[in-house]
Amino acid sequence: MALGPRLDLRQSQSLVMTPQLQQAIKLLAASNLEIESFIAEALEANPLLDTATPEPDEPERGEVLAALPEDAPADQLIALGGGEGDAPLDLASVDRDWDTGDGTAALARDAEWGAAAAGGGDFGDAPDWEQLRAAEVTLADHLDGQVGALASDPRTALNARHIIGLLDEAGYLASAIDEIADDLGVTPEEAEAALALVQSLDPSGVGARNLAECIAIQAREADRYDPCMAALIANLDLVARGEVERLKRLCRVDDEDFADMLRELRSYNPRPGLAFASSVTSTVVPDILIAANNAGGWDIALNEETLPKLIVNRGYFLELNAGVSDKQSQGWLKEKLADAHWLIRALDQRQKTILKTAAEIVRQQEGFFRRGVSELRPLTLREVAEKIDMHESTVSRVTSNKYLACARGTFELKYFFTSGVASADGEGASSAAIKARIKALIDDETAKNILSDQQLAEMLQKEGFDLARRTVAKYREAIGLGSSAERRRAKKLAGAG
Repeated sequence: MALGPRLDLRQSQSLVMTPQLQQAIKLLAASNLEIESFIAEALEANPLLDTATPEPDEPERGEVLAALPEDAPADQLIALGGGEGDAPLDLASVDRDWDTGDGTAALARDAEWGAAAAGGGDFGDAPDWEQLRAAEVTLADHLDGQVGALASDPRTALNARHIIGLLDEAGYLASAIDEIADDLGVTPEEAEAALALVQSLDPSGVGARNLAECIAIQAREADRYDPCMAALIANLDLVARGEVERLKRLCRVDDEDFADMLRELRSYNPRPGLAFASSVTSTVVPDILIAANNAGGWDIALNEETLPKLIVNRGYFLELNAGVSDKQSQGWLKEKLADAHWLIRALDQRQKTILKTAAEIVRQQEGFFRRGVSELRPLTLREVAEKIDMHESTVSRVTSNKYLACARGTFELKYFFTSGVASADGEGASSAAIKARIKALIDDETAKNILSDQQLAEMLQKEGFDLARRTVAKYREAIGLGSSAERRRAKKLAGAG
């Protein structure tokens, strides 16, 4: 067979996303505030786009829309300036999935423990109380307020307050204990006693001289500092290098226990003092509004205050079209007109898809909206996707970066998708409902009867929830509640105050 160059023709098929389709997918995942910014840029770039503003002599827009039949198409509403806000939820005409088919969903990954060092922990659904109280009190003020109730004598309290003044922003002590003793004119033993007092304060882990000591303090507070965990904390350098097999041998644990220990390790805060660092909080603007109606159902709508209404300025288009004669200008004008029509339809499609998804979430979680978090049931993206006949990744995009406001507050749409916990009735309960029950049990405890994680697990098991102690501890930490030792100390301080 002779070797030589030649030309071959091959025919093949491939699925390629157009730029418009890529843009539509981005619009679907964007929040209302992001859409508002996108629309502002589009208005600057396209002279044929305009926002809908009724003329003074026009009838009220609501009256015109009310006169239309219920099955009026979206194009008719758009022509009247209805934009996406008033388009009917025509399920038959919008069952089109703008997904690439590659199965790539916007699934949130668990944050690595090392990343927590920059932010100070991740409490999932819980409100960021640390950021809220950061504006009210500094770390030194917070620690100083606890010293008086816990110090055994005034001299120890004075030494502890001196050490508190030496802590850095993350809560670490950089000075050597001998230097502190010399500065105070006390023995090293007295300085150590003062440091031990500081290390017993909240937040757990402050006063540590290195990362291992900081984590060890928190493990002791959580009553999890057993020999296996001590060996793991003593070899954090191996954890950083990922030498799993060597660590398992040192800790003398199997795969399951080692994975559990790693989860515990990542739950500790490597920089506890940052909870009191200055921070900026922002107000969440809901994208979806839900309210109960008189018929016993629910009214679901997008928050139109953040969504300008778009229309095509046909008068300006006719004026420009009459004044151009060359093909290049006419082509540019037609392109802008097509872009304007596409954007209005894409926003209308986004509106319908969001409302369709939100309606199914409300139907699945109606118990939550009527009776509270205890009725929140386990729900997955796949369940909603199957009900509304869309791809799972599309539902993931719809629920990303969007918030829902109802009578019970404002929640991220992802909040309604929770894992399930086995229960006696066989239906299961959501993790959010379990967290609410744990919080209720802890709120009811007294200073003389602080519940341990094991006691909480036993109480929940009597109520029909099959939970292990470690699971209870995980949920307790997720909602920002301290261990039994931390809660006992807090109630003691409250009683002393």
